[in-house]
Amino acid sequence: MPGRTPAGRKRFWKQVQLVPHDGGFAVHLDGRSVRLPGKTVLCVPSRALAEALVAEWQAAGQTAEGYFTPDDLPLTGIAGSMLERIPQARDGVVQSLLAYANSDLICYRDGAGGKLAQQQATLWDPWLAWLDKTYGATFRTTLGVMPICQSDQALQALGAVMESMTDAQLAVLGVAVPALGSLVLGLALLGGAPVEELVACATVDERQQMAVWGQDTEVTDRIARMQMELETAARFEALMRQA
Repeated sequence: MPGRTPAGRKRFWKQVQLVPHDGGFAVHLDGRSVRLPGKTVLCVPSRALAEALVAEWQAAGQTAEGYFTPDDLPLTGIAGSMLERIPQARDGVVQSLLAYANSDLICYRDGAGGKLAQQQATLWDPWLAWLDKTYGATFRTTLGVMPICQSDQALQALGAVMESMTDAQLAVLGVAVPALGSLVLGLALLGGAPVEELVACATVDERQQMAVWGQDTEVTDRIARMQMELETAARFEALMRQA
């Protein structure tokens, strides 16, 4: 509509700087530190990640008449989770991620026994074997959508794994697991699995449907967003490991 105000906030800064701060690297806008909703300074231990955050803020608001939204700052969003949300509620974060085990996408198989079931087995079974070998957690599978519960042993093993993770790793899982609908595939992302392979695993049902009925733009848009979210999460994790 004519005269409609773009969504988001108006860019209010001109310069973005990387500034050493408390043994890490902070992002400054026109000489003032960026603060997260809880007033924590946006400061990370990795210079490589800080440089990426600076680039993100420098690009935000350069289009759309100077407006930007949180979608323009995805790395900042993960950093905010790492710095504020997770330290304040680690146990809750771990439990919310662990809850995905009982509804994990790759444990619910097509019961018709056709081509889709074969594709699911081909793509998903290797990741269940990887989970067992890597973490000592054996996941049960089922046909259809009737709920199943994973064993206490598997849940305890994965709970202990996540409790030992860094805040950064939990922040990455916090993006990857909901996007994929799978704790197993989220852990695989942390283990270095290619994003494209994980997206293919998470969307086998949708892609099979489109192969039969034709493309659905809502589905392809959702897949593209999943790909982008996972690429950002993987990039965040990789940057955190750099000096």
